[in-house]
Amino acid sequence: MPLPPAPSKRAALLAPDAYSLKSSEDPHEGASSILPAPPQALQVAASAPAASVHPIIMPNKPPSRSRKTETIPQVKRAAVAAPQPETARVERAVQQPPLPAPVAAALTPHGSARRRGGKAPHHGATRLFVLDTNVLLHDPMSLFRFEEHDIYLPMIVLEELDGHKKGMTEVARNGRQTSRTLDALAAQQGSDMAKGLKLSATGHQTARGLLFFQTEPLNAELPSSLPQGKADNQILGVVHALRDKHPQREVILVSKDINMRVKARALGLAAEDYQNDKTLEDGELLYAGALALPQDFWTRQSKTIESWQSGSHTFYRVSGPAVGHFYINQFVYFEAPGEPSLYARVTEIRDKTAVLKTLKDFTHLKNAVWGVTSRNREQNFALNLLMDPEVDFVTLAGTAGTGKTLMALASGLTQVLDDRRYTEIIMTRATVSVGEDIGFLPGTEEEKMGPWMGALDDNLEFLAKGDGGNAGDWGRAATNELIRSRIKVKSMNFMRGRTFMNKYVIIDEAQNLTPKQMKTLITRAGPGTKIICMGNLAQIDTPYLTEGSSGLTYAVDRFKGWPHGGHITLARGERSRLADYASEVL
Repeated sequence: MPLPPAPSKRAALLAPDAYSLKSSEDPHEGASSILPAPPQALQVAASAPAASVHPIIMPNKPPSRSRKTETIPQVKRAAVAAPQPETARVERAVQQPPLPAPVAAALTPHGSARRRGGKAPHHGATRLFVLDTNVLLHDPMSLFRFEEHDIYLPMIVLEELDGHKKGMTEVARNGRQTSRTLDALAAQQGSDMAKGLKLSATGHQTARGLLFFQTEPLNAELPSSLPQGKADNQILGVVHALRDKHPQREVILVSKDINMRVKARALGLAAEDYQNDKTLEDGELLYAGALALPQDFWTRQSKTIESWQSGSHTFYRVSGPAVGHFYINQFVYFEAPGEPSLYARVTEIRDKTAVLKTLKDFTHLKNAVWGVTSRNREQNFALNLLMDPEVDFVTLAGTAGTGKTLMALASGLTQVLDDRRYTEIIMTRATVSVGEDIGFLPGTEEEKMGPWMGALDDNLEFLAKGDGGNAGDWGRAATNELIRSRIKVKSMNFMRGRTFMNKYVIIDEAQNLTPKQMKTLITRAGPGTKIICMGNLAQIDTPYLTEGSSGLTYAVDRFKGWPHGGHITLARGERSRLADYASEVL
């Protein structure tokens, strides 16, 4: 009777107790038998269908502790005998070859955070990730973010997905998209849920793992204090059962629920947050948009310097090691006691040289923008971006009172009413309340958005005063009427499908937007439109959003270095001494 075909490597990893690993050496020769034969002796006969390939030989006798890490680097694989009859099977764990030192040093016990982002090395055994429902509802494409590792979905997750698919909310849309993705994977020709579905079957080639559904009941004993009927506890039971069923694999729960992860770790289970949605691991790593030049920049850092004049601006062509840290439209400044200061913007980077262009000084009254002058270095940088017609996208970040909304409105009014560069100002913001919701608001779209636009009214009141408010009541009323006729307040809920042409668009409180919402708004821009995104990453009110996963962080990082985009982080508040002190101590 012919022997059945040998199992694949992945199947052996999933069910090690179904196969026996037979060494080509004598099992009774002690620990020295773990050393495989030289590479010339490792020949797998093509005519032997019962043989399979395995990364390392498992002897019948466990190796001694002193020889446990001995390997021969040249040996890549060894022949493994065919599966034996049921009575002769011996349950053994699959021993993996040691990782190279650089790779082993880079991995954490449960996988690094970057592993969730699709940058995992290809060494070692694949992990088995159990996804919580909130991960799929948060990112429908999370199924394809784990590279070569496998994914397991408990049955209760499918039940919860079914319960969240109704409605017009973002969660409901993500639930429906996830369900369609799962249906497409299961409908592939030749797919077998018991053996796993290939995640690359729908065209996502970076996902090289398998997707497993819970097709059989899994029994795991959890503490009696955890109610068995709760969905979270059922998922924890599945993770516990999988860990017991596959002791040779690392089974990890991935969840956006903090309490879920805490409970899993309390039960001794590996649990991690879903990290792929985070643009940055730490908010302090966010691109600031400005860079201080070293004190020896002119003397030692820059080897050759060329300068020329064009209009009111001076250009410098510099080279040296500092150029490697420059980005297009990044601001650089040089301040040293006893030496003239330099404030410039990087306009060109070619090989190891960069061109710096001096800025327009908006701290002087003659360059005031709608009566507003900059009070510090970063505000001057921001006004240079806002007033530049070649810059189509500007992001401003900073704490409360740094002047983000005031500068954006002043620049918009100047370019709409004075320069006639844009036809009108469109202002919108994320309608996320700080406290309890006060219910439905009456009136038209603009009237409903009125309570959310208190910042607009406050800044317009300041801008309408003009030079000391000498125009009288009638003059102020006419000015207010003219200004308001050129400012439209729109709701984000009706932005889909729109195209803004020759508009000056201000997106306030952008830190409360998700990356997907940010993409929806930015892609509304038509010819001649400029978009300004403003926000304070320290005041995020949207649940499940952090500094690293905010849409504002996402936009800043992705537009970094684009010739028609710019960013500046405003560092110092200018609202009042009370507001500045409160931002520091509270």
